Amino acid sequence: MTRYIFITGGVVSSLGKGLASAALGAVLQARGFKVRLRKLDPYLNVDPGTMNPYQHGEVYVTDDGAETDLDLGHYERFTGVAARQSDNITSGRIYQRIIAKERRGDYLGATVQVIPHVTDAIKEFVCADVDDQDFVLCEIGGTVGDIEGLPFFEAIRQLGNELGRDRSLFVHLTLLPFIPSAGELKTKPTQHSVKELRGIGIQPDILLCRCDREIPVIERRKIALFCNVRDDAVIPALDVESIYEVPLRYHLAGFDSQILQAFGMSGVPEPDLGTWEEITGRLSAPDGEVKIAVVGKYTGLKDAYKSLDEALVHGGIANKVSVDIEWIESETFEQDGNLHYLEGVNGILVPGGFGERGIEGKIAAARIARERRIPYFGICLGMQMAVIETARNMADLSGAGSTEFGECEDSVVGLMTEWEKEGKIEHRDAESDVGGTMRLGAYECVLSPTSKVSEIYNQDRISERHRHRYEVNLAYENLLAKSGVIFPGKSPDGFLPEILEVPDHPWFIGVQFHPELKSKPFDPHPLFASFIEAAVTQSRLV
Repeated sequence: MTRYIFITGGVVSSLGKGLASAALGAVLQARGFKVRLRKLDPYLNVDPGTMNPYQHGEVYVTDDGAETDLDLGHYERFTGVAARQSDNITSGRIYQRIIAKERRGDYLGATVQVIPHVTDAIKEFVCADVDDQDFVLCEIGGTVGDIEGLPFFEAIRQLGNELGRDRSLFVHLTLLPFIPSAGELKTKPTQHSVKELRGIGIQPDILLCRCDREIPVIERRKIALFCNVRDDAVIPALDVESIYEVPLRYHLAGFDSQILQAFGMSGVPEPDLGTWEEITGRLSAPDGEVKIAVVGKYTGLKDAYKSLDEALVHGGIANKVSVDIEWIESETFEQDGNLHYLEGVNGILVPGGFGERGIEGKIAAARIARERRIPYFGICLGMQMAVIETARNMADLSGAGSTEFGECEDSVVGLMTEWEKEGKIEHRDAESDVGGTMRLGAYECVLSPTSKVSEIYNQDRISERHRHRYEVNLAYENLLAKSGVIFPGKSPDGFLPEILEVPDHPWFIGVQFHPELKSKPFDPHPLFASFIEAAVTQSRLV
């Protein structure tokens, strides 16, 4: 029997519902349960694929090619359960489906309304594509009271009634602010948030209270009294040094025990949290430190590179070192005299991105890494910029560029017009829609057996996730090879270059895919583990 846990938020946004959902999933897993996590996003975009990273953060991509909310990255990193297209839905997609059905006449002339048509579609999504999971955790985006979220709250209210008390449970995440001038925590925002939730028919079973300090027992009792929950169902969610401490803290606070008690489940073994204890131990007591410069376009918002940030931490865990990340705007290197920003770094990483802004800075960063023999990791656009840099400065193609940014003399990077997916040929052109028309999801790559990447992966065939429209032009492969640049990883048909490597360099690798999307703290991605290992070696040479 599958049980459903609905996680809502109140008071303010960005309290960490996704992290709370992921950590709870990890603790339930540690007790031996099978879990699945889902995200319901109320915004009207069909998916986050066309949204500005500064507004929404990174776009997380699944194996089956869905562009999803970044919280699905938390879900995968904490549970290891691969997210699917069916694990993220938006208001935009819900309305898109309903309008398409109405145009086809599926509703037989009935008036199409929010209730029941929209709420039924949401409920169908929540319950669909569920296998033998013991728990399905559904996070509702935004905060209670948001206008666009009302159909989602109504849908889960209905589901709670339909599933019954033994199969549904509501967790509400709120904020307890500390007012310095008064010298006390304030419970009133939480009280009002729960009142709002109860006003639409949902009584939370458990309250998760974010706070920057311990919550006194008297305050927890006050919250329980005014919010109509048990005293021990008020769970403190305190700030921690690392997000990977959260599963341990939740268990100590009794969060998972309260979940089981609410469902009437007894005799469940205590969780085995040894893996999380080892991870937090390595993070709290590293053997050293490396400094990595991330030269990107959206460094003003770290959530724009959330998976990348975490994958670098995972590489540090694998090597028992802490990773000090220097976030540097790529436009910085388009001005003279700014190379000092890279002084003392042990590795340079240039991530993906779209658009012309800052690309010359990324090219400059790749050149610095190559010439100074600093470990370099180029991801997606970062690989393409490394190809352009080597073409210009090693192969005498001064006019090398990418057609993504306009006409150029030598288009070493160009628009990908067709590729194979699941036995079918996908076609695109310059006039295709921006949203959902890229090479998305997992594709296989064949590795050259004598390459560094083959040694790193310890296999000759891999599968990685993609999100891009432009490809390196293999017409320049032989010319680049004479300059010392090789492509040791290609698509199975040999037409699409997936990996760039400079053999005569301590560690210079570019990949067209996004390896950060598959990295986990308990299973660091091989490329990130190797990159940080190279950075450790470089730090000892300085």
